[in-house]
Amino acid sequence: MMAPQQLDQLVARVALYPDPLLAQVLTAATFYNQIPDAAGWANQHGNLTGPQLAQAIQEDNLPWDPSVLALLPFPSTLNMMAGDMNWTQALGNAVLAQRNDVMDAVQRQRQLAYNYGYLQTNPYERVVAEPGYIQVLPVNDLYIYPPIYDPFIVFVRPRPGFFIGGAIRFGPAVTIGAFLPFGWRGPYFDWRAHNIIIDNRPWGRTWVNRQEYAHPYFERRAPIAGPRVERHEVRPATPARGGREQRGERH
Repeated sequence: MMAPQQLDQLVARVALYPDPLLAQVLTAATFYNQIPDAAGWANQHGNLTGPQLAQAIQEDNLPWDPSVLALLPFPSTLNMMAGDMNWTQALGNAVLAQRNDVMDAVQRQRQLAYNYGYLQTNPYERVVAEPGYIQVLPVNDLYIYPPIYDPFIVFVRPRPGFFIGGAIRFGPAVTIGAFLPFGWRGPYFDWRAHNIIIDNRPWGRTWVNRQEYAHPYFERRAPIAGPRVERHEVRPATPARGGREQRGERH
């Protein structure tokens, strides 16, 4: 069990993610042992986007949980998780053991960024401040723009003259429609009840039932016993300006 201050630091790097993407990150982190292989596969197939990438996921016998498959369109997020496995494992364990506290930590961090003026509605996402919690929602449910920010900036009071509007940037849009079979049917949070909703159903994996729990996804994939089968050309993504990968389109 982690103290509130520890949890605040733990969630800082993802607390400002839009709710649908954050829901996928928190659930996938509980399968942290699958993250490095998933990140490698996503990088190798960086030339595929949209329906082509979704087809490759279906065809390649990928033996990972749907929560991990849901992050394959977001290689930068998977790389961040795979690049710091101590953090990813700690996050996954915290989600399993004290999910309510993790969600509260996210809200504390969001409230800080909101109070300091960093977290604002913009062309990429809507920031909805409700009594007791803050939602970060895509402007268009079909497109997710992964935010890029420095936790050491957005959660502290800005110094005089600092331009807060440039503290949060956004990567290329990821089109979600083709990935509905992998848990993208309405992922969101019920912040008041401390529920994570994946595929429009409450996600109930905990530390106690982690060995046997299987989330009732809308399209449940049968367990894959054999190794994954590579059926596609392996080619990394083309670097975009600033070193980011090109995946999806800007809208």
